[in-house]
Amino acid sequence: MPYDPPPELASLTLAEIAEQVEKRKLPPVEGWSPQKSGDSDMRITADGTWYHEGSPIRRPAMVRAFSGLLTRDDEGGHWLVTPFEKLTIEVEDAAFVAVDCIQRDGDLAFRLNTDELVIAGPDNALRVAGDPDTPAIYLHVRRGCEARLNRSTYAQLAEIALETGGDDWIVGSQGTMFHLHS
Repeated sequence: MPYDPPPELASLTLAEIAEQVEKRKLPPVEGWSPQKSGDSDMRITADGTWYHEGSPIRRPAMVRAFSGLLTRDDEGGHWLVTPFEKLTIEVEDAAFVAVDCIQRDGDLAFRLNTDELVIAGPDNALRVAGDPDTPAIYLHVRRGCEARLNRSTYAQLAEIALETGGDDWIVGSQGTMFHLHS
């Protein structure tokens, strides 16, 4: 079945974004209890590139498929989970990269490097990390996994914060307020 990426984020209403989010059917990883575990020999670099056995995975459909199986445990380890096995995956920074951001009807929507759309809110919180010289903002995606905002998305969010919150650097989405400074 061919993959049709969602339309550009800027052209979507909040209702259309919510519909796209709802349409994404993810495997029920939470209900699986595989008995076998091992190493996937995969890693995700800080720029969002996926590697297997040292070579980049060049097929976006494979990355999207694997990303739907990704979870993160309480100790910070990332895993690819199937009904039959649970495999470690090395993640340099965050499992995803947020590559676009818009504000619609008071809410914040993000596009990830996997073409997924995420609406920030109580279930998908923004988290500030880093320091003044190298600030970083992360968006919770699912199952403990996060997306780091790339530079242009960080700038988009900063612009929204300045327009809506002034010098306080505060943004809101789905009734939750997020401070964009530490």
